[in-house]
Amino acid sequence: MNSEVNESITEWVREGYRMEDWRPERLWDPSWNIKPTQPIPLLFESAKGGETPAPRFEPAHWSLVPSWSKTLKLKYPTFNARAEGITEKATWKGPLKSHRAIVLANGYYEWQTADDGKKTPYFIRDPGAPVIGFAGLYSWWPDPAKPADDEDRWTLTATILTSDAVQTLADIHDRNPVILPQHMWRHWIDATVTGDQQLVDDAVAAGIEQASQLVFDQVAPLRGDGPQLVEPITA
Repeated sequence: MNSEVNESITEWVREGYRMEDWRPERLWDPSWNIKPTQPIPLLFESAKGGETPAPRFEPAHWSLVPSWSKTLKLKYPTFNARAEGITEKATWKGPLKSHRAIVLANGYYEWQTADDGKKTPYFIRDPGAPVIGFAGLYSWWPDPAKPADDEDRWTLTATILTSDAVQTLADIHDRNPVILPQHMWRHWIDATVTGDQQLVDDAVAAGIEQASQLVFDQVAPLRGDGPQLVEPITA
């Protein structure tokens, strides 16, 4: 995710919200190699001190941790959440109700696994959109080892929703992120809307068209960080 996200999100907020309500905690530091449990750029709506919900843009720990967990590290992976039957899972049904978010990205990596187990990385992106938004959920995790009045007690955590892969991507992987068109972003993060399975199903349906527009390029094995990681391998 490069620094274009800062300008793109500010422009999006300017078109739909009062700028005086805009609370970006800090600008995004570019990174092209983000792994689960590392920071991801998160757009969400939240109210502080009983105020009217307003958009916020903050880095989040990529792996959702429920507030009731005693540790930040869970025994099971939570960086992705399957859209199908999401309301039946204890980890997801709480955040789905009012803690929905958009994870911003220029694209994402996926690995194609051959019959012999060899994995080939691809960078997948939308050629018509410099920044895309994945449907996500978030949760604030309180560190029980820190006092209640410690500002560092809370960690913002998040996950990305996935659905069955569209036909054009199925040869690479059987799942793809749920990609929301921008006109759905505000409704998805609206904290006054109670999230349910129908809301998720609507997002998945809209995401099919968005995902069908994606293109992919084989890239070199991911080592280090930098824009060179998304450069296609030339023949």
